[in-house]
Amino acid sequence: MTTTLLSKNGVNRAWYVADAEGKTLGRFATRVATVLMGKHKPDYTPHADTGDFVVVTNAAKIHLTGKKWAKKEYIHHSQFPGGLRTRTAAQVHAENPTRIVEAAIKGMLPTNHLRASRMKRLRVFAGEQHGHEAQKAKPLAGI
Repeated sequence: MTTTLLSKNGVNRAWYVADAEGKTLGRFATRVATVLMGKHKPDYTPHADTGDFVVVTNAAKIHLTGKKWAKKEYIHHSQFPGGLRTRTAAQVHAENPTRIVEAAIKGMLPTNHLRASRMKRLRVFAGEQHGHEAQKAKPLAGI
């Protein structure tokens, strides 16, 4: 029995819509990252980008457990002396509600040369409205 390995030309990409309202951030990000990688498909190939497109709606209504709104920190350093900037999840959410979901999903993807192209297939919207109705996206099951 031989294993079939897909090239990037043989990939059929589907569109999925995932509603983040009331979902726990980590569990939601894991499921979306799995679809972006293509691990839900029977023809998954680790070295090829075989994933699908995912549109996340209601990112502003994501749920964090415990005291993570106050204790979870997002860290950025400018590479200059004294350039460390830390912000809590509540501060980041107030500034840009989609950034928390994007950062969580990016953290669930493997750190390799395919990560940037997988993140390009992710569309995150704070509310219910999104501009991808023409793609006839299916609801993402299992979240």
